[in-house]
Amino acid sequence: MRIAVAGATGNIGGLTVAALEAEGHEVVRVSRSLGVDLLTGEGLDDALTGVEAVIDVTNGPASDVAETVAYFGAATRNLLAAEERAGVRHHVLLSIVGIHKVEGNAHYAGKREQERLVAEGPVPWTIVPATQFHDFAAMVASWTERDGVATVAPLLVQPIAPADVAGVLAGIATGEPRGRYADVAGPEPQDLVDMARRTHQALGRAVKLVPTWSGLFGEAMAGNVLLPGEGAHIAPTTFDEWLADQRRDA
Repeated sequence: MRIAVAGATGNIGGLTVAALEAEGHEVVRVSRSLGVDLLTGEGLDDALTGVEAVIDVTNGPASDVAETVAYFGAATRNLLAAEERAGVRHHVLLSIVGIHKVEGNAHYAGKREQERLVAEGPVPWTIVPATQFHDFAAMVASWTERDGVATVAPLLVQPIAPADVAGVLAGIATGEPRGRYADVAGPEPQDLVDMARRTHQALGRAVKLVPTWSGLFGEAMAGNVLLPGEGAHIAPTTFDEWLADQRRDA
């Protein structure tokens, strides 16, 4: 099966490409660095020739709500229009659990716009809401780290291994469109501050963590907001297992 992955050079994109190729599928990598620009549409028609399904794992700016919504909107419209011209039969979008419960977050606003366009668009679709990835805590800490000190919101999350997400996306893309898929999550709830601490420890880094709601993630995201709903698809890899791999690679 010929499947395109939009955002193929990113972390999840690369893992999704690998998962598809391991199953013997022909993968088309869609990325600006490879000559395909979703914002302008350049190279899209050629890239999608003969493609049966598209997996969208693209990312975008998150500094401003209007900018982020405009970015995701333009990219998604161009991608869906090119898919319609190419006769693509299945559009798979990776989204985020909890985005419809939180206002004011630029990235979440962009993802909501992306979901809306896909659901109202011309190509049969599946939207896959996933929880935060296992590497999310360390990434959040890196955004604010100064002189060995970082602020982290005390979010309650149920993180998932990036490779598990890629496997789910690959499996869904080869099947029939399913509309809104069940929430996809890892097996255990975690505190984001503790996740960051343990990740730094595994990597041999000493970073003082300061819990706070004053950063990008406010109190509207507290409690169960980011946890998966009932009937969730629970992936197998625990945070401890993922950490063990980080220690081996460090």
